[in-house]
Amino acid sequence: MALGYKARKRLSLLVLLVGLPLYILVAVKVVSLFDRPPILLELLVYIVLGFLWMIPLRKVFLGVGKPDPEADPESYPHDPEGKYALKDEDK
Repeated sequence: MALGYKARKRLSLLVLLVGLPLYILVAVKVVSLFDRPPILLELLVYIVLGFLWMIPLRKVFLGVGKPDPEADPESYPHDPEGKYALKDEDK
C-alpha cells in the first residue's frame, strides 16, 4: 500500500517531532549501558546510530519537500513567470 502525499507529509512530521527525539533518548541510554569507550569510538557509534534511523524511513521522506503532485497548480503560492519577484530599481 503506497502512502499518499499528505499521509507521507504528516507521517514524516510525526517521525521528526516525536520519533526522532525518542530514538535519540534510546540511543543515548543504550550507549550509557556500556563502559565509556574511547571518544572516537563513541563518536563513531553516535554517527552510525544517527544514520541508522533513516534507512527504514527513507520511503516516507521521499518527495515530501516537493509540491503535491495531485494538487491543482493554481492553489500554490508560487510565481513561475516571475511577475512578483523583486525587481532591481537601478534598471
